[in-house]
Amino acid sequence: MTIKVLLADDQAMVRGGLRIILEDQPDIDVVAEASDGVEAIDLARRLRPDVCLVDIRMPRLDGIEVTRALAGPGVPDPLRVVVVTTFDLDEYVYGALRGGAAGFILKDAGPVLLVEAVRAASAGDALVSPSVTTRLLRRLTATAAPSGGRPTQALSERELEVVRALAYGRTNQEIAADLFISLSTVKSHLSGIQAKLGVRNRVGIAAWAWENHIVRGRQSSSG
Repeated sequence: MTIKVLLADDQAMVRGGLRIILEDQPDIDVVAEASDGVEAIDLARRLRPDVCLVDIRMPRLDGIEVTRALAGPGVPDPLRVVVVTTFDLDEYVYGALRGGAAGFILKDAGPVLLVEAVRAASAGDALVSPSVTTRLLRRLTATAAPSGGRPTQALSERELEVVRALAYGRTNQEIAADLFISLSTVKSHLSGIQAKLGVRNRVGIAAWAWENHIVRGRQSSSG
């Protein structure tokens, strides 16, 4: 199955570089390019790509506004948006994730992580650059007040362990290894946690953990 991708960036050279990286993969096809936010929304709604790669700073509408329009709360049939940017600023990261993004990747993270983010988003998962996750944890757990969002059912202690590991940026495989459980069990826990929290993906779980101080500002010794 081929993953259809829309690229949205105001710099033609950046779009060209991203296209080369992605189309070098046998399962990814770039179906359209947009040079500003308004064009990105129009193309995304018409073409319904599997994943939209969106820059933060673009003319007319920025990447956060594009993300909200395509994937935000209240969107009836949301698309999967991954923000790709050179601007490693906390307000951008948090705005994108709360706006519904299925990932946040820095342009200097390298082609491997970019491809992984596209595949994760296409599969309904999400990926955030590990350096971003760690810094956000330090800042947000120290400054953010809980914003509500109580789960419809109480999370079990095991589910809380999964939430903490996920919020520290660990992959499903790493969570399985850390907790001595199978990969399928991790996926089952994540599905149950999403249902209880009323969020769409692992980014929503992580955001809930940050806001409600479920995690601390320093990763455990296992990571």
